[in-house]
Amino acid sequence: MEVIVNDANFEKEVLKKSGRIPVLVDFWAGWCGPCMILKPVLEKVAKEYEGKFILAKAETDKNQKWASKFDVMSIPSVKLFVNGNVVDEFVGAIPERTVKDFLDKNI
Repeated sequence: MEVIVNDANFEKEVLKKSGRIPVLVDFWAGWCGPCMILKPVLEKVAKEYEGKFILAKAETDKNQKWASKFDVMSIPSVKLFVNGNVVDEFVGAIPERTVKDFLDKNI
């Protein structure tokens, strides 16, 4: 499952839903080259892991409130939320196998 999040729906789509299922939030921007490299990797993995987590995409240029609240300093910044809290994170474009290892360790 995949959802686009913004400042208005972040609490509902990420914090609240992460009480039922882990939510992986990709903080990204359209001008960010590594973000464009990581995006299809995350989408592919989300399809393969169907139903084990929600992939949420937060465009930081348009939605700075939550990026600031969760100390996003560089992008892509990917944070895994469980029960409303960040349980793990990584920064930068990483290979598919590393994304899967990250998820397997946490979900």
